[in-house]
Amino acid sequence: MGPQSSGKSTLLNHLFGTNFREMDAYKGRSQTTKGIWMGRCVGIEPCTLVMDLEGTDGRERGEDDTTFEKQSALFALAVSDIVLINMWCHDIGREQAANKPLLKTVFQVMMRLFSPRKTTLLFVIRDKTRTPLENLEPVLREDIQKIWDSVPKPQAHEETPLSEFFNVEVVALSSYEEKEEQFTEQVASLRQRFFHSIAPGGLAGDRRGVVPASGFSFSAQHMWEVIKENRDLDLPAHKVMVATVRCDEISNEKYDSFMKNEEWCQLKEAVQSHPVGGFGKKLSSILNTCLSEYDAEATFFDEGVRSSKRKQLEEKLLQLIQPAYQSMLGRIRSDTLQRFKEAFDKELKGGIGFAMAARECTGTCMSQFDEECADAVIDQAKWDSSRVRDKLKRDIDAHIAEARTAKLAEVTTLFETKLNDALAGPVEGLLDGAGDDTWPAMRKLLQRETDTALTGFSTALSGFEMDEQTKDSMVLGLKDYARGVVEAKTKEEAGRVLIRMKDSYDSDSMPRIWTGKENIRAITKTARSASLKLMSVMAAIRLEDERDSIENTLTVALGDGKPTKKGTESLDPLASSTWNEVSASKTLITPIQCKSLWKQFNTETEYTEASKRNNNWLPPPWAVAALLILGFNEFMTLLRNPLYLGVIFVAFLLVKALWVQLDISGEFRNGALPGFLSLATKFIPTVTNLLRRLAEAGQRKTNAAPQHNLTPASKGNDIDDDKMM
Repeated sequence: MGPQSSGKSTLLNHLFGTNFREMDAYKGRSQTTKGIWMGRCVGIEPCTLVMDLEGTDGRERGEDDTTFEKQSALFALAVSDIVLINMWCHDIGREQAANKPLLKTVFQVMMRLFSPRKTTLLFVIRDKTRTPLENLEPVLREDIQKIWDSVPKPQAHEETPLSEFFNVEVVALSSYEEKEEQFTEQVASLRQRFFHSIAPGGLAGDRRGVVPASGFSFSAQHMWEVIKENRDLDLPAHKVMVATVRCDEISNEKYDSFMKNEEWCQLKEAVQSHPVGGFGKKLSSILNTCLSEYDAEATFFDEGVRSSKRKQLEEKLLQLIQPAYQSMLGRIRSDTLQRFKEAFDKELKGGIGFAMAARECTGTCMSQFDEECADAVIDQAKWDSSRVRDKLKRDIDAHIAEARTAKLAEVTTLFETKLNDALAGPVEGLLDGAGDDTWPAMRKLLQRETDTALTGFSTALSGFEMDEQTKDSMVLGLKDYARGVVEAKTKEEAGRVLIRMKDSYDSDSMPRIWTGKENIRAITKTARSASLKLMSVMAAIRLEDERDSIENTLTVALGDGKPTKKGTESLDPLASSTWNEVSASKTLITPIQCKSLWKQFNTETEYTEASKRNNNWLPPPWAVAALLILGFNEFMTLLRNPLYLGVIFVAFLLVKALWVQLDISGEFRNGALPGFLSLATKFIPTVTNLLRRLAEAGQRKTNAAPQHNLTPASKGNDIDDDKMM
């Protein structure tokens, strides 16, 4: 430490090998080092750190700003083991030039703030003259002792000697400019004293309160905070102190006045519910009035203090009104978004293209938002509304994306419904009349309806102005949907193929009414042929025009209606689980399933054929005539004995009851053999049940007769018993 431009940085650079900035003498004498700089000594062990302090008594800070000089000097004394005090030889014995007031203040504060730690004060006398050092050193030590004696001390250190706090050393150096070689030799000699300076007998050999290197940073920071908070070092000029206090009072008065301003209160309340026209101009005017009143009252105080306090007042006022400004922007954003939604929906209902409507409405609403934001700008603030604008743009884009998704889904659903209506019914009709032209007709139908739908769909999508890849993807999706409708309907009908094979229709496609005169064999043969055709059509999906041999395979394997003989399974064309010419994804009925379906169909056809042949219960006419001639005697016997007629009548009733109970006509519907087998199992249980019912009916009739002779009391008891039951 030392006076400004006294060669401190030059001395440190030569002494410790540092590279602190030095003053350029050719440019004049001025402040070079500002603040506190730190460096590591080069080639000195153990590791030593050196600090270069800003010079004292500089014209740049002036007489009214000595706080930092005192703070930096106290910091150097508090944190360092060795303090080099640089002073000119001819300043010894002077008051200000020898830094006596500064040392006095620092000594006083240091004793109060920090415990004794034995700092070495090394006074470096620069540009020594002919006066021997032996004559200069006593004068310097005497001055230091006088400073120490005059400093007010705490009670604990009233009798503490200077040597308890400081170890004073003095060294003299020749002029650097006039005797550079001697200066260099003397500095080199002094440098040797810093090697192992903390060893016993060294410059700082008796130091106390040592802080480990790992804790140096924290220790130094804490010391600086203590020094900054110590008010004894903050000694500004009287006018600065008065300006500080008075400007603070004026600033607080204007802030309170602004908070109570009626116009501001109305603006703050109104902006919570709706946007306020001219918000920025009104608020800027109120702010300008408040700041102008401050300027008028504080104009005669120190300019630096006045400007600083004005800036603080402006920042506080802007911080106060910022929530209202943000609320204003929020209202503008929400109202603009609502206007966009209404305008956008109106444009879409008017038939304009989706993309064009979105573009026009977005541009209009964003322009309105920018205009309203410009109206809300406060002149004194530099606030940016871009974040609110970006949020509005994101909200608009999100609404457009949502509406676009919904609109595309609506258009897609509309054309899918049209395709489903146009394909499902005709496909079912084509499969009903299964024939050689079924699949060609189905392909033609699919192509026609798909082309029609895709034309309309592409026109509808043009209004969205989407890229070709997305458009092609959606068109392909609709095309796949149409194909899926046909495939789904075909799979549904394939699941009912056995029912269709068993349905019996005449040549007019009407349900057949059996009269007994039909050619059952011919009808059966035709039905089997039609069933083979139906299975061949239903066996696989043939939406591509590719030939296959499914029908020929079925005709060869099943055409004669006979099952495959044992020992020939290897030659069976239907032994495979798939058709060779058709992929598994297009197969609806596998060869094995066709074989099973054909077997079921043949079994039921045989039963039906036998049933229809047995449905003619009337005997031939010649048999009727023979019965009448041969039964004449029996007929006369019945006439002569009416009792036989009664027996026959009762027998008729019993047979009739058995006929109804056993449902004989229904049992023989599936053929004679199944009918006889079913009746054989049901006959005895039905007869037993019928006899039991007759016995129970007779018993109830016998019990009911005596009840007509019961007394009223007994009837009442019976009623009570019934209730209890």
